[in-house]
Amino acid sequence: MRIASPYDTDARWGVKRDTFWLGCTLHITGTCDDAPPCSCHPDAAARPSAAGGREHDKACAQMVFPDLITSVAATDATVTGNQMTGVIHGELAGKDLAPGRHYLDSGYLSAAVVVAALATWGVALIGPLLADTSAQARAGHGYARADFTVDYDSQAVTCPQGRTSSSWTPCTQRGQAAAVATFSVSDCGPCPARAQCTTSSKKRRQLTVLPRDLAEAQAAARAAENTIPFQADYARRAGVEGTMHQAASHGARRARYRGLPETRLDHVYMACALNLLRLEAFWTGTPLDRQRTSHLARLELGLAA
Repeated sequence: MRIASPYDTDARWGVKRDTFWLGCTLHITGTCDDAPPCSCHPDAAARPSAAGGREHDKACAQMVFPDLITSVAATDATVTGNQMTGVIHGELAGKDLAPGRHYLDSGYLSAAVVVAALATWGVALIGPLLADTSAQARAGHGYARADFTVDYDSQAVTCPQGRTSSSWTPCTQRGQAAAVATFSVSDCGPCPARAQCTTSSKKRRQLTVLPRDLAEAQAAARAAENTIPFQADYARRAGVEGTMHQAASHGARRARYRGLPETRLDHVYMACALNLLRLEAFWTGTPLDRQRTSHLARLELGLAA
């Protein structure tokens, strides 16, 4: 809630990995539909004529529709991505544009968001979940949360050494129902693997446990992330990186106005303009992805000439 600028009271400090900025955050959603199955010339593949093949390819190319921006949302820089996922789905559903599958980066995902999107909007979220943030998982050794076995029926957690938690306490963390499983000092204190498990001064391990449906969704998503079909499917999201690059090249990284309402309106106009550019390129057959030539490459071409 702290005001970070005397000139723009809506500006806030934001951070993403090693990038810091003062202002707002822009969330962009766009289409990434496949071309429909070709039925223009069913016998084209059997034609020996090269000319017939070219006509067939040209007809099929007309079926590949341009990817358009369907939603832009400007928020305070302190608003995280996963806070906006449901808001964006609600906006898209209100315009009858809710996607069947939504490809997002990990900042927009959590187990709760994945379950809520499917239950509320019927939208399947595709993307890698945030990694386990426990100290053991970050260090790459020791007993992380995934190494423990959770029994929801008996409300108990078993550690890799075979010890069972002594208590199960329901709680709420960041607005989400959870439970804290605590192991006893008599089990953890003399355990030879305690250094791999916890550095707590109380000499016992505590573990936060998600509700059963969220835990199952999280486990299924993380198991799928390493499969080739998932990676091939998630490659679709690369298209929105091009959209964000195009928006940045038209000044989206620099707010032209003070105040979030004016900035939001500016972003809406920008999205409309980019959609018009894409439609014009589609109608005229102009490729959007023009190959850039580096200074060194241009120098080599100049010397060769």
